[in-house]
Amino acid sequence: MQRESRTGTFKVSHETIVNPVVRENEDDHARAFADAQPFRHVVIDDFFDRAYVDQLLQEFPAFERGNFIGDDGHAGGKSTVDAMARLGPAYRRLDEVIQKPAFLDYIGRITGIEGLLYDPFYLGGGTHENRDGQPLSAHIDFNYHPSERWHRRLNLIVYLNHEWEERWGGLLDLYRDPYADPEPAKSIVPLFNRCVIFETTEHSWHGFRQICLPPDRPGLSRKSIALYFYTKDRAAEETAGRHTTHYVNRQLPAHFAAGHTLTAADVSTLHDLIGARDGQMKMLYEENSRLLQAQDKGFAGHVLYLLKRLYMRYRRHTAHR
Repeated sequence: MQRESRTGTFKVSHETIVNPVVRENEDDHARAFADAQPFRHVVIDDFFDRAYVDQLLQEFPAFERGNFIGDDGHAGGKSTVDAMARLGPAYRRLDEVIQKPAFLDYIGRITGIEGLLYDPFYLGGGTHENRDGQPLSAHIDFNYHPSERWHRRLNLIVYLNHEWEERWGGLLDLYRDPYADPEPAKSIVPLFNRCVIFETTEHSWHGFRQICLPPDRPGLSRKSIALYFYTKDRAAEETAGRHTTHYVNRQLPAHFAAGHTLTAADVSTLHDLIGARDGQMKMLYEENSRLLQAQDKGFAGHVLYLLKRLYMRYRRHTAHR
């Protein structure tokens, strides 16, 4: 199958965008994925053809074009665009390629997961941009497609940052158990054209520390493309009840122990951790309030109110018998 682009005719295939050297090392990547800890993943450098990935960066959308308004109604430090096919020729080409059986089978051979499905809605995916000061708490992702009965199976992320240093934060952190471990089991620098593919499970905990860019890099941000893949079926032992994204705030650093004298940096860390927990509790309280208020509205809410009254009267009656 061929389509016409602004630069001429090209075959719509993963072979037109994935680096030939990467394709040649498919078996190596499959072994790395299978053996990786703390959960199955693989890091592939120079993933896309160089000319093609340069075009993706050129067409990357402006921060203000994306969804950068948080749940609280205020502008935040993260912006996402899920309408990738409308961003330009390179993104339209990407959208065409990743839905083809050839590409899905290629990723399936690396990961050992057959029957992968492309998400035409890019729910949660698309282009991601994170500015200075933005963190992402360790989390596992929602496990079912919001509108289809598909199991979420893989995240594929390609980074578009020509320069990034470990001390700037923003590394992709992979955790064994963020409830118990103060530090990630592995951290991956989000370097240009680096691809990370990891399995989405009930223990694929990931996130990144707060981005702290130096003063001489005021316009820099963390850019990436996130693609999510699904299957119609999944082994029963790997499934769980439907849930949303599950976040866990950072634990105290390991050096916070009896006898340790707090430094100014330690105090700042404590303020950040307490603030994050307060913010999460406030968000959960507000979400619970909205659900309760929604229940009170309309005919169904009135029926629920009457049922609750009957139940409480029954409880009171039986308590005095």
